Amino acid sequence: MKVVGIDEAGRGPVIGPMIVCGVAIEKDRIKYLNRLKLRDSKKLSPKRRSVLSRKIKKIAECYPVKITAQDIDSLRSKDVNLNEIEKIAMKKIICDCEPDVAVIDCMDIKTERFKAEIETYRENLKVVAEHKADDKYPIVSAASIVAKVERDMEIQKIRKEFKDVGSGYPSDPKTIAFLKKIPYDDLPDFVRKSWATVKKTQ
Repeated sequence: MKVVGIDEAGRGPVIGPMIVCGVAIEKDRIKYLNRLKLRDSKKLSPKRRSVLSRKIKKIAECYPVKITAQDIDSLRSKDVNLNEIEKIAMKKIICDCEPDVAVIDCMDIKTERFKAEIETYRENLKVVAEHKADDKYPIVSAASIVAKVERDMEIQKIRKEFKDVGSGYPSDPKTIAFLKKIPYDDLPDFVRKSWATVKKTQ
């Protein structure tokens, strides 16, 4: 029986992609993930996340899906909200790895509604959907860690060219200062131009 844990990184930032990641493993091998003492990626240092991500990739199959800032803007212009964008990535992961069970950190307020929808993505799929699943299930913690490391690598690429982008979050003064310096039409591709934060800085 194959189990996949799914989580995302970079849902809220105004800069860089959102990464939705699936980590899939046979149920009888989950014990190897458990031994890593995984936690939600936000509770780990970047160095620890990086070490754990490498270990997870040796134990399990990883399915990261990168949704660029341009993809997000394009879909939002067609009235596709962020939850729906995330579900598009989840559907791809589930179709690619063909799990029997999917354990997902649920972004929908109504977990049952979300669970019922995801179960339509694959025949006989059983879905466990919970808020803060990345704190409760090691396989979702694993997905959270790999997603965060993948996103951090994307941000590092951006920083090589543009030094002062900050963390990319709207609460970061460095990020806001970076956005204020550039006219809207000249903003780089990695900026989510549909974010209200961008409009406020122009």
